[in-house]
Amino acid sequence: MTKNLYVDINVLQTVPSSNINRDDTGAPKTAFYGGVTRARVSSQSWKRAVRKAFAEDGASIGTRTKRVPQMLAAKLQELDSSLDEEAALSKAIAALKEGGIKVGKGNETGALLMVSPGQISKLANYVLENEELDKKEVKKILLEGNSLDLALFGRMVADNPELNVDASAQVAHAISTHEIVPEYDYFTALDDLQEKEKSGAALIQTTQYDSATLYRYANINMAELSYNLGDQDAVAGALTFIKDFALSMPTGKQNSFANKTLPNYLMVTVRDDTPVNLVSAFETPVAAKGGEGYMAGSVKKLEDEFKEALQFVDQPLATVAMGKYETGVGEQADNLQDLLDKLQGVLQKAVENEDFDN
Repeated sequence: MTKNLYVDINVLQTVPSSNINRDDTGAPKTAFYGGVTRARVSSQSWKRAVRKAFAEDGASIGTRTKRVPQMLAAKLQELDSSLDEEAALSKAIAALKEGGIKVGKGNETGALLMVSPGQISKLANYVLENEELDKKEVKKILLEGNSLDLALFGRMVADNPELNVDASAQVAHAISTHEIVPEYDYFTALDDLQEKEKSGAALIQTTQYDSATLYRYANINMAELSYNLGDQDAVAGALTFIKDFALSMPTGKQNSFANKTLPNYLMVTVRDDTPVNLVSAFETPVAAKGGEGYMAGSVKKLEDEFKEALQFVDQPLATVAMGKYETGVGEQADNLQDLLDKLQGVLQKAVENEDFDN
């Protein structure tokens, strides 16, 4: 069997009036695609939402911070109560420098660094057990025991590329399947203690928002995920990502709009040749016909694009879909758990038969 194994995740989701991902002016992010303006949600924004969902699910997640020396020092003190704060921090900085990580002003790293709980714990134990630190061993520790988010989304260390972790997942910017027109909400606020004494508002402002049916896409390279997770279960990690990618949502202005919705349609495909983003289905924007909205047309366009893609790529190993619309391209799942169960069997069998070239 081929050593390639990819999982494509396609989501269609309606989002009402909202501003879940803002630009530098406070306006919802947009993209120009197919000759029209689309709503857009950045991949970085949705990856953060997924990481937060991992934490709620009890999955292993890393910490992205400039204060790695302080994290390591705290772990050293936890393991050896005889170390005072200054001594622990000194040992932590020395260990990180051995690994090729620069520590600058304020005893912070020069850039944000993602580390997993396992890496911090193992490095602290190594420091306490060895007076002389070996550079190769320190680097090895910092490349093992990846958390799920680190294994999926990777890590770049500008100071020392040897510590880079190649991402095993790619997440596309979500865009609307149709043209959108940005809208403005004019609002006022009254002063409770003064409203009886004088008329007029104490605050007058506007906020921008839009409404959209979003196409969201991500993929997983199972060989890379297996390599990054080491002895951990790559299939379980992939299923957790599928679930939390589907159910998560960035929280921008959520208190103002209460826009948390669920996917209307989810299609997951397992391929052994190449991942395929089906966004070209919406290069011609979907039109709302007869007051039916955009979702029905979006589902049809997506499934039509899936079929047309078979002119260029192999038939997938499996395709499972669920939602309020019957699928015409693969196996229908009754609900999200049923979809995950069906995928688990396919992925487990494929992984067991794969000879991943790691």
